[in-house]
Amino acid sequence: MRRLLAAATLLAATFAHAQQPAKPVDVAGVKYAPEITVANTKLALNGAGIRHKFVVKVYTAGLYLPSKASTTDAVLDMAGPKRLHVVMLRDVDGNDLGKLFVKGMQDNSSRAEFGKSITGTVKIGEIFSKRKQVKAGESFSIEWIPGAGTMVLLNGEPQSEPIKEPEFFRSMMRIWLGDKPADHLLKDALLGQAATTN
Repeated sequence: MRRLLAAATLLAATFAHAQQPAKPVDVAGVKYAPEITVANTKLALNGAGIRHKFVVKVYTAGLYLPSKASTTDAVLDMAGPKRLHVVMLRDVDGNDLGKLFVKGMQDNSSRAEFGKSITGTVKIGEIFSKRKQVKAGESFSIEWIPGAGTMVLLNGEPQSEPIKEPEFFRSMMRIWLGDKPADHLLKDALLGQAATTN
């Protein structure tokens, strides 16, 4: 009887532990939920980290995918919705940010792929050049929604119609995940290959 009671207690404790929701991941004070929903699909946090410029913390980023991936090709080839979510840690000139995106896309894409991304590249430049600054605490997201295209959201609000060319989303993701990423340590963190740093 004692063994049966002990087994029941252990089972109840295990069940209670399993029912507890996963805690948000804290990156430099920014909380990333372990799961989100995009286009009626549950996505899990693949990894999150900090973009440093020299020793300055510029922003945090978190990558959400339908399933775990540890390589750039696995992320880009994975079916289903995806989201890269960025939260600023300092004020950045919007026009400068737009130019950095374009440069990052050029540095990490083939000429052919970048050529097919021109419509989206012009659009993202327009979106960020309209803002004098993207301030600390503000956020933007780059979402891929199958059948629709790439959505660019600023503080949760869509900034344009979906950009339909799939090459544009791939080029955008390579800013962070390509061979010449914005920050190699951030790339490793987004791919779940490094511990999240604060």
